[in-house]
Amino acid sequence: MRVLILAGTAEAAALAGACAARRGIESICSLAGRIRVPGPLPGELRVGGFGGVDGLVEFLEARTIDRVIDATHPFAAQMASHAEQACRRARVPRLRLLRPPWRRRPGDRWIEVPDFAEVARRLRGLGRRALLTVGQRDLDAFTGIEDVRLLIRTIEPPARLPTATSLWLGGRGPFALEDELALLREHAIDVLVTKASGGEATSAKLAAARALGLPVLMVRRPEPPPGPLVQSVAEALAWLDEPQPCPAGRST
Repeated sequence: MRVLILAGTAEAAALAGACAARRGIESICSLAGRIRVPGPLPGELRVGGFGGVDGLVEFLEARTIDRVIDATHPFAAQMASHAEQACRRARVPRLRLLRPPWRRRPGDRWIEVPDFAEVARRLRGLGRRALLTVGQRDLDAFTGIEDVRLLIRTIEPPARLPTATSLWLGGRGPFALEDELALLREHAIDVLVTKASGGEATSAKLAAARALGLPVLMVRRPEPPPGPLVQSVAEALAWLDEPQPCPAGRST
């Protein structure tokens, strides 16, 4: 069985490792290439876009892909949509592996919003020093917000900072609660901005915000495309073990 894993998350790396340990599965991991130094991924690795839906269809057919598991980031909405469309056209079974979302706990001061435009609109009224744990492509929404000091944490430095007073901090999870508390205190952070990504690697910032009573501007996840969905690597492996019905229009 040849499996294409659309990667870029810890779950994708764990899935690739599990596939490598099983006989009869050949995995190909695909990365978008936005992070220059990805973590280790066993099996074949390809880096770069496919060229839209048409390019992905061509790849699936050229490499005779039997299954696709989309284990991209919960906010990789375009890639998830392209995978759903391409697999439907190529008649290849597809699974979405999507980590569970974070759950609100007593003491959380979450303000859930639909997008970053709404984050930027509300930010000024919540604090004067904000920690932004968002993607590089999300930073344009904060251009011109000079009256809020932005501490921006990303894995790699952004091409440009949104304001003259912004500071950049490099970091890759997992993060410890003690370190997150120290960071918030050191920079006198009074509001946290994040996306509802889920996962244990970066959940300590929420616990730190809870402990300090800070508001959290939380961007909601986009809805996944239609199709089967699981929340764990174990469930994804079980799906690989199951015979799959042919997608609509596929000849048997």
